[in-house]
Amino acid sequence: MKPRTIAFAAVAILSIAACASGATAPPATPTAAPVTVPPASTPSAKPTARYIVPAAIVTAGRIVWCTDVSYPPEEFYGPDGTTAQGSDIDIATEIGKRFGVSTQIDNTGFDGIIPALLAKKCDMIISGISDTPERAKQIDFVDYLNIGEGIMVPAGNPKGIKTTDDLSGKSVAVQLGTTNKAALDTINAAFKSAGKPLMDIQTFQADTDAFQQLNIGRVDAYATDAPVLVYYQTKNPGKFDLVGALIEPGPVGIGIRKGDTELKAAVSKVIDDMYAEGLMKQIVAKWNMTSAVILLK
Repeated sequence: MKPRTIAFAAVAILSIAACASGATAPPATPTAAPVTVPPASTPSAKPTARYIVPAAIVTAGRIVWCTDVSYPPEEFYGPDGTTAQGSDIDIATEIGKRFGVSTQIDNTGFDGIIPALLAKKCDMIISGISDTPERAKQIDFVDYLNIGEGIMVPAGNPKGIKTTDDLSGKSVAVQLGTTNKAALDTINAAFKSAGKPLMDIQTFQADTDAFQQLNIGRVDAYATDAPVLVYYQTKNPGKFDLVGALIEPGPVGIGIRKGDTELKAAVSKVIDDMYAEGLMKQIVAKWNMTSAVILLK
């Protein structure tokens, strides 16, 4: 979900690894109470004493995470409709386990996720959130992956969307509050300056709802991050095409309030250890994201 260059080149972008097909989309985002997820199956390789954990978190016995649970395969609800799962959930759970505390996921709309952190409704954010200069003015980040963006269209690309110019006059679904939305706004501004028909940008609170608009044929295209595009394409073989090149992949990170320096240092050490032990690579592979992300180390 990051801005930077707003250009889609007409080239293939992702090598899609095969995986078992399933439902066309994960269950709709429920209005469930916050859920505490169990420890990840991969055991921690380092003792909790390795990390200097803030006293408030030790006393609470948990880390509360603000997460928009509508973004597979990074965060989404399992078949029961209440259990959060995904690559970000595994990372959050591993951090909690190494800190010796439980992990609580609070489902938070993405457009309000930074205000929720600043209001101390959670301890940290993990939600595929891009580390951009604008966001870094409000919160600190511990980066853990590089991710780019792209566009998905129906199979066969019936509207011939190959470059940014081809988005003129087309309808595109996107999630509110994301840098995907910001990218589309920038493209539309260029169309307006050139006297071209604007895109009909249709925004949705949940990214799953934006995808469904493409899935049921109500829009011409859907814009989101690369791992999500790969997820939906592999879950729906032959139904969708990816067009254009990734928009300048950039870092996604764990969001932490400015001033929480002890917490930031501890989280940074965990991420470093997860890379050194190969665990980050394992989590990326587990969720079929290898072709859609760039490891930092």
